[in-house]
Amino acid sequence: MRAHAKTFFNDSDREAIRAAVADAEKTTSGEIAIMAVNQSDSYLEAATLGAVLLAGTLGLVLEFGLTALFRAVQVWTHDASSSTLGIIAEYADYVSLWTYIPIVFLMYFPLKALVHAIPALKILFLGRRRIDEAVRERALRAFYEKGLHRTRDETGILIFISSLERKVWILGDRGINAKIAPDFWKTLAGELAGGIRAGRGIESATRVIARCGEELSRHFPLKPDDVNELPDTLLTEE
Repeated sequence: MRAHAKTFFNDSDREAIRAAVADAEKTTSGEIAIMAVNQSDSYLEAATLGAVLLAGTLGLVLEFGLTALFRAVQVWTHDASSSTLGIIAEYADYVSLWTYIPIVFLMYFPLKALVHAIPALKILFLGRRRIDEAVRERALRAFYEKGLHRTRDETGILIFISSLERKVWILGDRGINAKIAPDFWKTLAGELAGGIRAGRGIESATRVIARCGEELSRHFPLKPDDVNELPDTLLTEE
């Protein structure tokens, strides 16, 4: 799954999305918007936790490795007190917490920078609830930032795709929620997310858009004076 929202769908995909939204809105006064973002949060705590765990684990590996090396030198050295190898071997008695802590400290900062620079690594150190909350909050913010709450009859819906988390969230305005249960949108969001993970992103997106249009048409049929209040094109982060 591509992590950058602007390359999430290619040009032909974007045109297919625009056409799907336009077709879906032909029989309803509801407004459909679809948006893709790189990630829903910076997840700074994940970089910190990841660095601590990685530094701690690698520190233990190095610690045991140094201990094994020094112990081996002791075995190989017949007269530990009269050779250079013997002097090194004596350090085996000092490979402990006093060496482990500095090793972890030295590795922590470069590892934190590494985890922060590679968003896919951060996901490994996040819980499912944290990810779900981040995507939901980012989708809600996008709903207001893109003006979906300003439609005439409060009938806007947002199909929100967060690339890094491989999550989809669908939000409806108050007019929508008064007639359509949130579980319907949750089901569609799950289908789209599953399609994206399976490499069928554009097919799943156009199918979900069509189903949104069908459901909106049942509750919010097209009005004679209907106007297109939201863009049909795929929205992305600036």
